[in-house]
Amino acid sequence: MRTEPTLSGPAPAAVRPRPHLRGSVRRAGPGARLAALGGLVLALVAAYLFTDVPGSLAYALEKRSLTVAAMVVVAAAVGVSTVVFHTITQNRVLTPSIMGFDAFYVLVSTVVVFTAGSAAFLAADPLVLWAVQVTVMVGFSVVLFTWLFGGKRRSIHLMLLVGIVLGTFFRSFSEWMQRMLDPLDFQVLSDAFFASLTRPDETLLALTAALVALGCAVVVPLLRTLDVLTLGEPAAVGLGVDHRRVVLTLFAVVSVMVAASTALVGPILFLGLIVANLAYAWAGSFRHVWTVPTAVLLGVVCLLGGQLVLERALGYGGTLSTVVDFAGGLFFLYLVLRKGAR
Repeated sequence: MRTEPTLSGPAPAAVRPRPHLRGSVRRAGPGARLAALGGLVLALVAAYLFTDVPGSLAYALEKRSLTVAAMVVVAAAVGVSTVVFHTITQNRVLTPSIMGFDAFYVLVSTVVVFTAGSAAFLAADPLVLWAVQVTVMVGFSVVLFTWLFGGKRRSIHLMLLVGIVLGTFFRSFSEWMQRMLDPLDFQVLSDAFFASLTRPDETLLALTAALVALGCAVVVPLLRTLDVLTLGEPAAVGLGVDHRRVVLTLFAVVSVMVAASTALVGPILFLGLIVANLAYAWAGSFRHVWTVPTAVLLGVVCLLGGQLVLERALGYGGTLSTVVDFAGGLFFLYLVLRKGAR
């Protein structure tokens, strides 16, 4: 009888906590670190909801609570999907967004405006538009991941190359269509490309939250299996994991979660890269029961903390997605250069 795979012995070298973190890990275990991060999230939520209220508190709470809910949903989708993606690809630099997911979202929106016009784009039922974007993006990603990982010959380098090539093609094709748009149509389309977390549609937020919750419900029972996958495919198969089935299932979950969150608020390119790598350092453990919730909470801290700075300190002097993408781009270069130096 096949039993549930478990791990024994030391952590794999690829995921073992770094030497400079071991002292702090001994002083505070993963549970205490996660609790501290949860306390920080609660403090940020309270600060955002109850401070600097210009008028009615009830009205402010109604509007701000939707923003907080959207940030939690996006943080959960991005954090869980990125950590899972890192595990099944055995690479901490790749993310679903870097693989061209956001470029495909831009392409879908551009095609709609190019063929139907900005008036039809603005007049379209948000639910229909969201459903079309999610369906098309999920279909594309499932086909791509199944093609690259469904056979016997799987290559991370091939996936990176294909993702970069497809992302470049999508962006180039989108730019070609955008150059032929009317200036008003182009302005409407440009506004749709900036992620907006402060005015989510309640119906779409509920649907996105349901899809993210469904994805989490699939991932949670597989957390120990994900620990086994960190050992590599040969070891995982030897420990009784149906590697092909598990990987394709997780790829489908990642696709649904990222597509739903992107269709809800727009693209945030490097958020997953930031929160996942910070989660590995903060959790002090390679086990996914700690890294996954840590990534989610760090996503809320980044989004909510960044929004607080933009609103209270900078007076709305910019957009949150621009700041996250700028910081994430620098962080991506740092990771690539650090790994290249090794």
